[in-house]
Amino acid sequence: MSKSSSGAEPAKRLNVFERYLTVWVALCIAAGIILGKLAPGVAQSLDAMAIYVNGAPVVSIPIAIALFFMMYPIMVKIDFAEVLRAGKSPKPVLLTLLVNWGVKPFTMFAIATFFLGYVFRDLLPGTEILKDGTEVELWRSYIAGAILLGIAPCTAMVLMWGYLARGNQGHTLVMVAINSLTMLVLYGLLGGWLLGVNRMPVPWEALLLSIGIYVALPLVAGYFSRKWIIRAKGLPWFEAKFLHVLTPVSIIALLATLVLLFSFKGETIVSNPLTILWIAIPLFIQTVLIFGVTYLAAKLLRFTYEDAAPSAMIGASNHFEVAIATATMLYGLSSGAALATVVGVLIEVPVMLMLVRICLRTQSWFPHAAGASAPAQPCR
Repeated sequence: MSKSSSGAEPAKRLNVFERYLTVWVALCIAAGIILGKLAPGVAQSLDAMAIYVNGAPVVSIPIAIALFFMMYPIMVKIDFAEVLRAGKSPKPVLLTLLVNWGVKPFTMFAIATFFLGYVFRDLLPGTEILKDGTEVELWRSYIAGAILLGIAPCTAMVLMWGYLARGNQGHTLVMVAINSLTMLVLYGLLGGWLLGVNRMPVPWEALLLSIGIYVALPLVAGYFSRKWIIRAKGLPWFEAKFLHVLTPVSIIALLATLVLLFSFKGETIVSNPLTILWIAIPLFIQTVLIFGVTYLAAKLLRFTYEDAAPSAMIGASNHFEVAIATATMLYGLSSGAALATVVGVLIEVPVMLMLVRICLRTQSWFPHAAGASAPAQPCR
């Protein structure tokens, strides 16, 4: 999926899991709902498998295992030495950091609150009991899921979006590395504050632990195993053999998690299927807005197209794997927050492919980097 440190080109097209991710997600929704009907105790039993602190479940063991396999294949691809070379072109990096951490979390909170807390509030009735025993309105829980999506910049599929848009893959890789490191600090701080503003309980111990387990652990494992494998087997073997085997692992782990989640939330969806639509509307608006803001800023700053496209893509896409795991850890597999993060998965692929086409059709708005190929027709 990504351009390697040796300069090799990334894969030229999405694999079967990535290309049809929305279809797979829809199938997992159906499978989860059927499982919930036929064996309602399965998801509850798995959700109860947790590490407890002071008598309260803090880490879901099945989700922790699944997320490690979601994240590790992403982290092991990253050459963190690229970060040291980011200073050669600082403006795209600074713009992306500003959008991801200074704009996006707050626009997501505002848009989700407006639609889910006001416009659609009467269409999202009911309350739920969270893992800590707190009772909250469902609409507030859905906003919490949107918040967790908004503070999680993408570090996985964005590599493919940047490639399909014919952008600067070096910039994309640098931002994947920087965002992975920045999440270790800002994800917990911003998330805790915005969740508190939303009047959701914020179990800080669980939130910080989730960052350690769901981001730091696979990041450290990826960094050291990458160095060891390349030293032992060489870079060509690592890229041609090892990464090839790992490619579908992340999405398979994600899909298994979704089956569990929907086996527990199936009754809610069956009784009120429009819930998915009401949640999807603010997420769609947020994605398109952030893309537009970043793309316009890149034009005003006179970026080349090769830097403008991935900057906008990185801002628009979300790290839904971490958002799902964090929502599950904080509020439970059956929570509205977890359901909202899954809706983010459902719309991610079709919306991002739409934005790729917009980039390709507007290449003439920007100058092109020296040596870049002539603008090509949009992919179909």
